[in-house]
Amino acid sequence: MLVKEYRICMPLTTEEYRVGQLYTISKHSHQESEKGEGVEVVKNEPHEDPVHGPGQFTEKRVHLSSKLPSWARAVTPRIFYITEKAWNYYPYTITADSHSLQCSFLPKFSIYIETKYEDNCGDSENIFHSDKILGDHEVSFLDIAFDEIPERYYRSLEDPRFFSSAKTGRGPLQEGWRQHTKPIMCSYKLVSVKFEVWGLQTRVEQFVHKVIRDILLIGHRQAFAWVDEWCGMTMEEVRRYEQATQEATNELIGLVAPAISVSEVGQPAATHSAPASAPSTPLSDEAPEFLALPKTRPRKKSAPETLTLPALRERAGAE
Repeated sequence: MLVKEYRICMPLTTEEYRVGQLYTISKHSHQESEKGEGVEVVKNEPHEDPVHGPGQFTEKRVHLSSKLPSWARAVTPRIFYITEKAWNYYPYTITADSHSLQCSFLPKFSIYIETKYEDNCGDSENIFHSDKILGDHEVSFLDIAFDEIPERYYRSLEDPRFFSSAKTGRGPLQEGWRQHTKPIMCSYKLVSVKFEVWGLQTRVEQFVHKVIRDILLIGHRQAFAWVDEWCGMTMEEVRRYEQATQEATNELIGLVAPAISVSEVGQPAATHSAPASAPSTPLSDEAPEFLALPKTRPRKKSAPETLTLPALRERAGAE
């Protein structure tokens, strides 16, 4: 098992990011969805935990298929989805327990992500106090402005080095911004990846961590770049927006009869909880060296149409 801790600072408060996170996940999921593909929300409802108190339970089906890179499509079934069950007790979340992201066709593969949010610049040490960590683990600071992301996901309008918020006056972000920016908050993410196959374990676990790193960077960049869209929304308003977007996304995806799903998971123990904090992002089309295969399928170039934000707001307001 390879364990890493990622720390991603944002020029926001934790309360602001609570709204921005929900908005970003909803908008991004809708943008990445089309007929038969994307993130289908099965359940999204309040949940009470005896330890962490009130929170939100979310169950999603991530329909992948053509979203997978070419090398992965060659070794997985043509149609399948991943079931993600999550519990969110903001500012503490668990995006997966040790089995909820375990693929039925990869029985020895699992991901666990534990998240905490604090109003600081990422200087809290041993924030998790986790008995899941055996020995030292690597701590990586991810800079939303100056760390590189895959070129195909780069959008100049979402680049924090150039973006300036009209509503908050924050941005553009300059070198060393974490040391002098106010307000500032940090997402602490403890990520454990396990792939118990002799001869491949280290390389697969390292590759998955790289994918997770890119997803985290892209999601946090978007949350800041879209701040003028969600800034000022109340939790009730963002929940209505979330519901309207989810309904529109589910309609866009349509009903699909998948061949394979991820193994179901029961409710976690009282010390566990929470939903995904980073938007789902298509994986890299670059195969890791040990799984490289000839690319025989052309990439799909056309992007799916998305429901416009004014239409979503109008739909949410009518309900």
